Amino acid sequence: MRTIRKPYLPYFSSAFMALLILTFMLNACQNGSQDAPTSKTEEFQVLADQFADLQVLRYRIPGFENLSLQQKELLYYLSQAARSGHDIIWDQNYKHNLVIRKTLENIVEHYEGNRKDPRWEQFMVYTKRVWFSNGIHHHYSTRKLLPEFDTTYWNTLIQGCPKANFPITPAYANPSQLAAFLQPIMFDPKRDAKRVNQEAGVDLVTGSANNFYSGVTQKEVEAYYKPLKNPNDTTPVWFGLNSRLTKVNGKVTEIPWKSGGLYGQAIDRILFWLQKAVTVAENPKQKKALELLIAYYQTGDLKTWDAYNIAWVQDTESMIDVVNGFIEVYGDPLGMRASYESVVSFKDMEATKRIKAIGDQAQWFEDQSPILPEHKKAKVTGISAKVITVVQEAGDASPSTPIGINLPNADWIRKMHGSKSVALGNIVYAYNEMGAKGSSIQEFAWDQAEIDRSRQYGPLAGDLHTDLHEVIGHASGQLNPGIGTPKETLKQYASTLEEARADLVALYYIMDPKLIELGVMPSLEVGKAEYDGYIRNGLMLQLRRLEAGENLEESHMRNRQLNAGWAYQKGLANKVIERRQRDGKTYFVVNDYQALRELFGQLLREIQRIKSEGDFKAGQALVETYGVQVDQALVAEVKKRFESIQSKPYSGFIQPRLVPILVNGQIKDVKVEYPDNFVEQMMEFGREYATLPVVN
Repeated sequence: MRTIRKPYLPYFSSAFMALLILTFMLNACQNGSQDAPTSKTEEFQVLADQFADLQVLRYRIPGFENLSLQQKELLYYLSQAARSGHDIIWDQNYKHNLVIRKTLENIVEHYEGNRKDPRWEQFMVYTKRVWFSNGIHHHYSTRKLLPEFDTTYWNTLIQGCPKANFPITPAYANPSQLAAFLQPIMFDPKRDAKRVNQEAGVDLVTGSANNFYSGVTQKEVEAYYKPLKNPNDTTPVWFGLNSRLTKVNGKVTEIPWKSGGLYGQAIDRILFWLQKAVTVAENPKQKKALELLIAYYQTGDLKTWDAYNIAWVQDTESMIDVVNGFIEVYGDPLGMRASYESVVSFKDMEATKRIKAIGDQAQWFEDQSPILPEHKKAKVTGISAKVITVVQEAGDASPSTPIGINLPNADWIRKMHGSKSVALGNIVYAYNEMGAKGSSIQEFAWDQAEIDRSRQYGPLAGDLHTDLHEVIGHASGQLNPGIGTPKETLKQYASTLEEARADLVALYYIMDPKLIELGVMPSLEVGKAEYDGYIRNGLMLQLRRLEAGENLEESHMRNRQLNAGWAYQKGLANKVIERRQRDGKTYFVVNDYQALRELFGQLLREIQRIKSEGDFKAGQALVETYGVQVDQALVAEVKKRFESIQSKPYSGFIQPRLVPILVNGQIKDVKVEYPDNFVEQMMEFGREYATLPVVN
């Protein structure tokens, strides 16, 4: 489970930014970090590129130079393992993605025509959008990305690359046939229009373009897994997590992703680097976890995956950590199959103090929760909370990245063995550095008091919301005995409802004096700033990401509107949240923060009940009523008002490069390089980490 960046960049005061930058520089100097800027000419540029609705940023790795050689070597091996799954996420997202990517890369490298032609720029924008999304469907909306150039120019591009090494298969034996084969796939807006289709009343499997299923319907998928599930199993494996479901000779068949199986070439390369990582593990617990991860990739056995997750949760002592595997299921409309991703990191000891203070009180938060008593955990187990410094992200975590992660996802493991909650500190810092460059607060806040509160407390409010969402939210509550997993009972609504539930936990407690008592916030003004921002974003700001006529489909966007919209409707009589107009512009204003907190508590109780009881109909009604439909006039207004704000709706990151320094074949040091060209990095990844063949 992950927290992704809210679809706006908050405004931070110049004084706050100056303090933030000064603190970062001092820490970097104390750590001997190579990236501390020493002059104006060496100032680190966070923004690397902008195109379409995207901006590509860069992040630093402060404190890396202060690590031991063993730790640096471990991070290098884990980073190489992470990158080795590059092709997997592309193929998972869509069956033709690899041939499209390789074709685009060949054109970028070999095109001999006029690169000053305006259509070339259109081609490059399209290519960068495809790179950013790991395929031809938008990384967030999952709608198909359409080129601005026409099919005539497409053929010109192919013909203008006589030295290219285009991916040729029996289906397209020469470049002209390749161009013809790809033309409808790329240019027809109706063909495979959505990677993830969660519309009510459609076949979610056949209506989605992802590559998790082939030749099967939703009913066939559900029928295949139904006899495998035992509702009385207290330690159920996550069926379908690491496989493709297809038909072989007319029979529904599961093909696992493992060494020697599907994606075997890429997985073998991941294994090569994980086996090297084992040799420099920090301690026995970390070594055990890595060895179980290796065994899982070798066998594809889901019980081994569970054993790995338990060992991973129990390793709380290591400085270095890694998320690697088939983990999040947002890309599957049925919430079963997981996308490949990896996040490599080390612990930020100082920043961890805040999040640890919250995690240490997990039982108090559970006991005080407004959810029904039978849905509370009598004993909250093993929540490990920390802030991490990211070293490398890959797969579904790159270029677009989460800012918080809570794993593992299996409810029974979380209940019996605990979970790890992390905030991605240096990623958030990079976002914050960009925050001063574009502001939505001035445009969308009702009055100066709201603006001032956001400027003073907004950054801390955002951090605390993430902490509470990951550490307390995802770890809270329990299922009723005999109820299947939320993915089984709530189906396509499970992810939306889980993210809504975790958000509500954060919203409920960010207005609790307990946080002042813990010393993590100075006053309830922080909570008010978060309420202002959450309502503003959930009901308005995130609408900038939609095109005319679209409704909400992405789980996080649905969950925010669900929470904000439900509270707005339920509080109408008392004007808890008020919709106001001024100069032809719309504003949402919180009039009663305590009443809003009570409403958030009521909705939290109901969504927890839905999850605990597996109440599909109630969950469906909530999401479809409050989380899907949008006011199209308001969409148009929001998009118009954002035209004057210099920021893009979506952000992602160029990855740092770890470079081993070898002496007589032995690693003697590892240095960090910070690439600043998105195109060059994507071309490098396409060359260095291409492991899977093109099959059509």
